[in-house]
Amino acid sequence: MKTERLGHDKGAIEYAAGLLAEGELVAFPTETVYGLGADATQDNAVAKVFDAKGRPSFNPLIVHVSDFEMAQKIGVFSNDARALVDRVWPGPLSVVVPLRDDAELSPLVTAGQASVAIRMPAGTIARELIRALDRPIAAPSANPSGKVSPTTAAHVLDGLDGRIAAVIDGGACPAGLESTIIGFLEDTPRLLREGAYVPDFELERATSPSKNPLAPGQLASHYAPDGNVRLNAEDAREDEFHVGFGTIDGDTTLSREGDLVEAAARLYAVLHEANARHVKNIAIAPIPDTGLGLAINDRLRRAAAPRS
Repeated sequence: MKTERLGHDKGAIEYAAGLLAEGELVAFPTETVYGLGADATQDNAVAKVFDAKGRPSFNPLIVHVSDFEMAQKIGVFSNDARALVDRVWPGPLSVVVPLRDDAELSPLVTAGQASVAIRMPAGTIARELIRALDRPIAAPSANPSGKVSPTTAAHVLDGLDGRIAAVIDGGACPAGLESTIIGFLEDTPRLLREGAYVPDFELERATSPSKNPLAPGQLASHYAPDGNVRLNAEDAREDEFHVGFGTIDGDTTLSREGDLVEAAARLYAVLHEANARHVKNIAIAPIPDTGLGLAINDRLRRAAAPRS
């Protein structure tokens, strides 16, 4: 299969929606990272996502919707869940809610669970694609499972060229980190994954690695570059590619100004740069564990975790 690189004009989006309707896979940009899209109602299409990524079938997918009406047809929203999505959507927040009994979703999307992760992306290209398909799109990040998430179309092609039908090139993703995931399955909401949305209220945390994840991004080893990763490195060893932050320059930097928003947007691009240089060892400067730094450090810890 030859992977087509499409523009993001109306004609290209309608063409991409036609591919999705035919059960093909199309990668597309969101404000967070590029997603690998499949028609969430087609078993065969969703199965292709797991095959293309080499993703374990017990790891559920996020369903992307264009509006709240579409979301309501999939999940059951409590008052708290509704209030939060009304504030944040469209945006980098996914919520895990009970799966509606009559939801027309492939059971592969939820890994057979009675809950579903739903997001309304802020990127206009993503929502236009969902509207053109007129069905929800299941979309994990568009990269081989466990590897660095893509923030450009070139990153997608580096990992999946020839394995998917097309990628819509919408330029670089501005946020650069996946969505935050909050679960609404119990009396109180629980933070299941740190991400690009920083909650402004207290949450019970359930972000520890899991062998049976309730939401994407909970596996111990994830978001990993090809080289080994060492964290909190103020200095680099002789054989290391040093990623700086703030006053630590390094061979490259996440943000010379110590800006966590810039660091989040650059994180995956820098790890892809290390891959392109065939770096075997990567040392990363300390990142403050506050605000967006919580999500950045979450990704770095999983990138540095032992690999199976």
